[in-house]
Amino acid sequence: MYISAWLMPWSMLYVDAIRLRRFLYRIGVLKKTRLPVPVIIVGNITVGGTGKTPLVIWMVEFLKQNGYKPGVISRGYAGAASTSPQAVTADSDPAQVGDEAVLLAKRCACPVVVGAERVAAGRQLLSSNACDVLISDDGLQHYALERDIEIVVIDGQRRFGNGYCLPVGPLREPPERVKHVDLVVVNGPNELLEGELPMHCKGQQLINLKTGERKLLSDFNGMACNAVAAIGNPARFYTQLAAADLDCQTHAFPDHHLFTAEDLQFKDSRPVLMTEKDAIKCARFASDQYWYLPIDAELPEAFSQQLLKLLKDKAHG
Repeated sequence: MYISAWLMPWSMLYVDAIRLRRFLYRIGVLKKTRLPVPVIIVGNITVGGTGKTPLVIWMVEFLKQNGYKPGVISRGYAGAASTSPQAVTADSDPAQVGDEAVLLAKRCACPVVVGAERVAAGRQLLSSNACDVLISDDGLQHYALERDIEIVVIDGQRRFGNGYCLPVGPLREPPERVKHVDLVVVNGPNELLEGELPMHCKGQQLINLKTGERKLLSDFNGMACNAVAAIGNPARFYTQLAAADLDCQTHAFPDHHLFTAEDLQFKDSRPVLMTEKDAIKCARFASDQYWYLPIDAELPEAFSQQLLKLLKDKAHG
């Protein structure tokens, strides 16, 4: 409590700075850049994982099915090349472009470009690809990029934590920010507030990282395993494994941690289970003991309809 009280003035200063910065962009003192195609921001207002990436993957597939040609831009977290725009493929080195970007390129099969400056990343992507809509994975607070649609993803278990902004709480922006976005998606909701839409992320098959063999998650019921995670919210992954009656010894690593073979050398011979994002970083030293769990998002028809309507409205001015 003493620490929180000591940090509270810093949190208040942080909030004031955030509000001032957004206001300066809104009145034009700070410059926004509009790209020639609609831009959809998929972001959050909290630190830690909320499920943005599964939603982006779902949206890319959905937009393709509806005749659009989407491209994805991302910050390229933990990648050495994230300071300048760089095209990403499924074979790119996650140490250079970031694990999330490689996962997006692998799952989305669409153009993906990473870069700290979203405007520059978007321009590079559009200069070499015939995309008619851009999705920004994260970047809600990157106001230099003009956006047409804002989607916020909230973790259904943690929501806004203690309700305070950094450094006292987990919020990047005050909770009121959610009132000004187009769509609010809650990942794994206990309950929904008015205007919120549910998203459920499910994984049913484990894939062997070395052989490609597939097994149902239920095939591992009661089996003792090691579970590793270097994601923003590892508890969600561990909870899913526990719900499938797996006896897992958990090993948490920092978000975006670049795994080495030594990290996964445990004293026992149990299978090692990991997220698909972490599997991207372990592929170069894959073992037949490594299994990863792909996650797919499920969204209601209401989200699909509202997304298409927003895009059509933007296209017609």
